[in-house]
Amino acid sequence: MIASSPAQKVNLLGLDKKAMQDFFIHAGEKPYRADQVLKWIHFNGSDNFDAMTNLSKTLRQKLSETAEISLPQVIYEKAAEDGTYKWLLRLNDGNCIETVYIPEKTRGTLCISSQVGCILNCDFCSTGKQGFNRNLTTAEIISQLWIAVRKLSKLNGIHDHAVTNVVMMGMGEPLLNIDNVIPALYLMLDDFAYGLSKRRVTVSTAGVIPAMTQLRAATDVALAVSLHAPNDELRNKIVPLNKKYPLKELMAVCREYFRDDPRRSITMEYVMLAGVNDKPEHARQLIKILSGVRVKINLIPFNPFPHTDYKRSDASTIQHFRDTLMQAGFNTTIRRTRGDDIDAACGQLVGEVHDRTKRQQRYLEQARKKVIGDAS
Repeated sequence: MIASSPAQKVNLLGLDKKAMQDFFIHAGEKPYRADQVLKWIHFNGSDNFDAMTNLSKTLRQKLSETAEISLPQVIYEKAAEDGTYKWLLRLNDGNCIETVYIPEKTRGTLCISSQVGCILNCDFCSTGKQGFNRNLTTAEIISQLWIAVRKLSKLNGIHDHAVTNVVMMGMGEPLLNIDNVIPALYLMLDDFAYGLSKRRVTVSTAGVIPAMTQLRAATDVALAVSLHAPNDELRNKIVPLNKKYPLKELMAVCREYFRDDPRRSITMEYVMLAGVNDKPEHARQLIKILSGVRVKINLIPFNPFPHTDYKRSDASTIQHFRDTLMQAGFNTTIRRTRGDDIDAACGQLVGEVHDRTKRQQRYLEQARKKVIGDAS
């Protein structure tokens, strides 16, 4: 019997197949047990070892002493008028994260967080203004999918496989937490877990170039790049990561990313900010920098949040911007805003972050001074 204490228990929720096999081998068990337990936890949604009836009673007892299936607590869930759902999940350390489900006629997309807050501090993003605490563990990342699948299965008219797509576009920059994100991706794709298609799992990044290379080597899931500006001067301001990884370097990586699969392309995300990045010259600059890159362009109407100075581009401006890109040969869509009545839309996710950066405090102080200045 393996000696253990509760503090030493392994959370099996966060183990992909290889890690689960290693766990059982180390415990003196056969590696095929990994498939059995993966299926119980993720496919069947079990968080109780006693329910795993194809395991011997002795093994179940051993697991109860050495391991656990530990999930965040669901604090609340909200439903928007358009059918979007949002869950607030409390982690063991008291931090909270948000997860969003977006239903459509032919698919259901789950937007998953990768960090508590976000370290990047993009100027137009409410999540970034909330500050940053830490990276999520693999278990905390995959738990969002586990919880969503179980919750959705209990709602009227939604079956067990309501989640057909996953996007790593929630709170945080996934590629600054790549060591925990990659095992979570493996679980999403594993037939004994969630069995999602690689084309239906998307990782979004603001352009962490070394980790993009690492991700490409590890898995061929879909990629989205949070671009938001067509030149370095503007992108340095609204996406500060650009100062470290400028557009020329980012575009070079993007050109090579799906080099070996000409059927695939990168999604370029572009938030439309009135008077900031939505002018005709910005469209022309965007056409130039994306030359030679296989992309789809997703124009995102800005979703406002308290104290921001940014405004959403009007519909005619967005349509003209789209038309310019399409005339240049780029597949371009305008994202339909979903869940904004419950603050679940793009850029609006905020949990409860024990902010180590003091960024939220500074942001609110600046907003307070501005209000006082405007009133005087």
